[in-house]
Amino acid sequence: MTLSKWVEYGWLRQHKTTRQEIADLLGIVDRDLSDAQTGRISTDWQFGIAYNAALKLCTILLYAEGYRAGQGLQHYRTIQALPLILGRNREVDAAYLDTCRVKRNTVEYDRIGATSDSEALELIEFVRDLRAEVVMWLQANYSELLLK
Repeated sequence: MTLSKWVEYGWLRQHKTTRQEIADLLGIVDRDLSDAQTGRISTDWQFGIAYNAALKLCTILLYAEGYRAGQGLQHYRTIQALPLILGRNREVDAAYLDTCRVKRNTVEYDRIGATSDSEALELIEFVRDLRAEVVMWLQANYSELLLK
């Protein structure tokens, strides 16, 4: 499957991003990583904030490629685009983030205490690593989208 095929299905729409939009999204990622690591909030919120940072990184990838998620299942589609952009070796990461998406929905809407300290820390570490990879990918493929 390709991103252009996803457009045909209505799962994605064309999107022209800007340097400022990418900088703003990276700013959100950095804020969320910082906030998730404070230790002054519940593990559920740490997890949810770290998930938001991961979602923004996947959004940056989509935006750089010229797309945004269409209506319905936006988080799911944004996450599932990860291996289509960074390579099939990232399918495991997309599956992990989808599991995090479901868990985040549980702690956001259904009940408290559904995450552990180790799960929150694991996701925070994953996001740190993904951020570094996304920035390197941008430098290699879309350096014009990075602020100098």
